[in-house]
Amino acid sequence: MNLEKRKIIAAATSLWLIVAVALACRVGYAYHESRVIPAEALASVPFEQETGNIAMALATDKGFSSPTRRDTGPTAWLTPVYPALVAGIFRVSGVFTLHAFYAAAALNILFSTATCVPIYFAGKRIAGIGAASLAAWLWAVFPNAIVIPFQWIWDTSLTALLAATILWATLALAESRRMRVWCAYGILWGFALLTNPALGGVLPFLLGWAAHRGRSEARGRFARPAAALTVAILCCVPWTVRNYAEFRRFIPLRSNFPFELWLGNNEVFDDRSPNINARITRYGEARRYGQLGETAFMQEKWNLATEFIRTHKRLELRLTEWRFMEFWLGSSHPAKDFENADSMWIRIIFALNFLTAIGSAIGIVLLWRASSPYAFPAAVFVVVVPLVYYVTHASLRYRHPIDPIVLILTAIAVIGGRRNEVENALPARDELNQSTTHFVQRARLHFARQNHCSSTTSIRLNFRMRRRLGATPEAEPE
Repeated sequence: MNLEKRKIIAAATSLWLIVAVALACRVGYAYHESRVIPAEALASVPFEQETGNIAMALATDKGFSSPTRRDTGPTAWLTPVYPALVAGIFRVSGVFTLHAFYAAAALNILFSTATCVPIYFAGKRIAGIGAASLAAWLWAVFPNAIVIPFQWIWDTSLTALLAATILWATLALAESRRMRVWCAYGILWGFALLTNPALGGVLPFLLGWAAHRGRSEARGRFARPAAALTVAILCCVPWTVRNYAEFRRFIPLRSNFPFELWLGNNEVFDDRSPNINARITRYGEARRYGQLGETAFMQEKWNLATEFIRTHKRLELRLTEWRFMEFWLGSSHPAKDFENADSMWIRIIFALNFLTAIGSAIGIVLLWRASSPYAFPAAVFVVVVPLVYYVTHASLRYRHPIDPIVLILTAIAVIGGRRNEVENALPARDELNQSTTHFVQRARLHFARQNHCSSTTSIRLNFRMRRRLGATPEAEPE
């Protein structure tokens, strides 16, 4: 291989270069949009939702309250991490100011750019450097990942970073015997649950997979995953206790599921409804919330949604199909919307979301056919996380937290067309350790037969050879 080709390969697989391009794309888009959108709109409109309203209440010393901006008292509508971050920005830059928006968008851009790192290392562990680099490059230029950090002052970009980091940590953690590492994993999960509980659906599956990976060990096989789960729960306990103290009922993380369920299951979707003027408005729902209070409001929405589902079973099947399409493609009628799109940028977004959705399915099949141990943890994100949106309501914004895993699987589909390519890409470190151990065993046998060294010299030679070859040391006993 000539020097020029090596330089091209080194550049294409350089994580630093990928991160730099990702940052440039996001900053460039934000700069362009900020020149087009009036400053007055940027200072207020992005914050006119539950996150911004709760953050304003926190910044003005009213506590975690008022999701509709009216002073309606304590709330558990959202989990605390991201509203607290925005509240910190408000305290420094002012509430609903242009500087506050720039700071929040910059934070989202940093989260999105940093996601390249866990994508790269998770992809490398699953399918080698080629798939890792391609997946990270796809994330760097993926339209959703460029647009969302600027357009949505929400936890979406942070949740994508956490999802990718959790996958990477899970793959690395399964082979560790150190209890403190598992406890750190539990802290990571606790932070993720307090950011976006929608990720919590994959937690039992990942811990079950980790326990299965350690099935050869009689000791600690279940203790370490149990410790991680316990730590994750303990991280959430203070928030759950706060919710119980405020509402006198058990709310583990957040209370808004009945409202989200009703948004996607109500008479607005029924063409045969006698209420032909049925519609949902922000003002109307905010007023109703203020009249009833959070607990009664959520109970009312739960009753309405479950009654609608019970009495419209055939319609529910169609709505579920539409929500599936909206989650993965961004539209319930993607072909029609693609054809009618008046912008090439919109068509590119439609096309890439379709291709990556198909690519993720192909990637899972390739990993499964290659008997990769990493097929299950990668697939569980793609299968489990969307389920809640199939029954409530969906959009590309809700898909975005699992887009890092979708792009890793798409990269595997692109470069892993043959089974051997995926099989040969299993962790290189394991192969090195196996070959090193075999070499050391042969050397030990040779010196024992020749009686050229004492037992002490043989042990020292064994240790030196393993250290020079880069093998990992024996695991520390618990």
